[in-house]
Amino acid sequence: MKNLQDATEMICDLKGSIMAIDALFTALICQLPAQARQELMHAFSAHAEVARTVLLHTPISDFTVEAFERDVSRMSSVIAG
Repeated sequence: MKNLQDATEMICDLKGSIMAIDALFTALICQLPAQARQELMHAFSAHAEVARTVLLHTPISDFTVEAFERDVSRMSSVIAG
C-alpha cells in the first residue's frame, strides 16, 4: 500500500465483498428445507468451535474475535429461522 488512502479503499472494497457474500449465504440458507437447516446448524456449530480454537491460539486482535462471535451468533439465528 502506498498510503492511507490506498489502505482505506482496500478495506472498503473488502467490506463490500463480504457484505455481498453474506447476503448470498443468507438468501441460500433461507431456501433450505428444515432438515437441511438442522444438518447445517450441526455442521456450522462444529466448524465454528474449531475456528474458536484456532483463534484462541493465534495472535489476533480482540476485534477479530468479537466480530467472529457476533457473526456466528447472527448466522446461527438465520439458520435456525
